[in-house]
Amino acid sequence: MNLKFETELANGYTSNSQIARVLTESWVKQNSYCPNCGEKPLNEFENNRPVADFHCLKCSEEFELKSKSGKFSNTITDGAYDTMIQRITSDTNPNFFFLTYSKDLTVDNFLIIPKQFFTPEIIIKRKPLSETARRAGWTGCNIDISKVSELGKIFLVEKSKIIKPEIVQTAFNKTTFLRTKNIDARGWILDILHCIEKTPNKDFTLKDIYNFEKDLRVKYPNNNFIKDKIRQQLQLLRDRGIIEFTGRATYKKIK
Repeated sequence: MNLKFETELANGYTSNSQIARVLTESWVKQNSYCPNCGEKPLNEFENNRPVADFHCLKCSEEFELKSKSGKFSNTITDGAYDTMIQRITSDTNPNFFFLTYSKDLTVDNFLIIPKQFFTPEIIIKRKPLSETARRAGWTGCNIDISKVSELGKIFLVEKSKIIKPEIVQTAFNKTTFLRTKNIDARGWILDILHCIEKTPNKDFTLKDIYNFEKDLRVKYPNNNFIKDKIRQQLQLLRDRGIIEFTGRATYKKIK
């Protein structure tokens, strides 16, 4: 994997946004691979396809690319809010690649957030455009990846360090079971994952997660069995190898 962009590909372009698009999309096509099955290269969709930029011919996974110059941040600008909500709640939403690059046109970070980690909660509505704007009333959105579980942030390149493909594939496939869940069931699992990640130690207890009961009750006001639901999700995460049960209501985080 070569982290340098092929700058000559941008010859003839004058718009900064066009230059960025050409360089980043070309880099992904030439250097990336499918995090699900390892197939390389990825294939580009036709231009202006509304849902995704790349797809894997072997396993049919689809990917949309978001890129920016500068430091990696938790907020990523996206398109129309309503369209984004419709996409992530459908069966056809793509996985998202996020790429950041330095001033010398070298890739700093390249990660994938699998589509099962996208919920309405991480999509932040922006203010509508003013009445004097060309697209008056149009409402965009931001993606807040600080609300995404650490299991859903899978780096292929992190701080200019290339991650071994086998590590990427293992991490990607560890949570694909979430795709079989409807959005409500998936939301519960992801919420409990957040609770686990907020506990400071690698080992944690059932009581530690019960401490989040009040927060969960606010989010799920119609559920009168929050503790039962917590235990259910912990058992599921244990069965899927996300956490380990060590006895006496004690668990261990597994990387």
